[in-house]
Amino acid sequence: MKSAYPWRIALGLSLLIALPLLLPLPLRAQRHRDSLTPLEINQLRDAMLDPDVRLNLYVKFCRDRMTKLEQMRSDPKTTERARQTHDILEDFLSLYDELNENIDMYVGRKNDIRRPLKVIIEADTEFQSKLRAIKNSANASAAEAKQYEFMLSDALDTVDSSAIDHRKTVTEVEEYMKRKKKK
Repeated sequence: MKSAYPWRIALGLSLLIALPLLLPLPLRAQRHRDSLTPLEINQLRDAMLDPDVRLNLYVKFCRDRMTKLEQMRSDPKTTERARQTHDILEDFLSLYDELNENIDMYVGRKNDIRRPLKVIIEADTEFQSKLRAIKNSANASAAEAKQYEFMLSDALDTVDSSAIDHRKTVTEVEEYMKRKKKK
């Protein structure tokens, strides 16, 4: 008996063959780099129960990325400066977002994080200054700057808004620590 729709069978077989070949393409495009080294991951894991140490580690890691970015940008031998700038900014932003998530977690737990918050607020000012210096840098061509422009403006916006949030958080933490002390 002949099938009434032989084209359906042909289409189904071609999809069956083509689908496994096409599926890996989006996966390769979504290649994800980890912004932390294995040593940094271990340090954070060891500091899981100590908010002061953990938050200070995140600040240190963010500073390390800023230092790496400044060194790379000032090195005349650097190739693919725009891509490397984008990647390091992406790593910085990822770590900075993790820092903010940890602050939220410790505030939610009512931990006393006044000391690390003061360090974080100082670092915010430092990060804002360094990011603005990159934005205003005269040694990048327009084509080069366009490749990391979005990541840079995203990092600046995040640090700017977080700096305000961090100042408010210090006040909140001081208030609940006063209430806790009165009990």
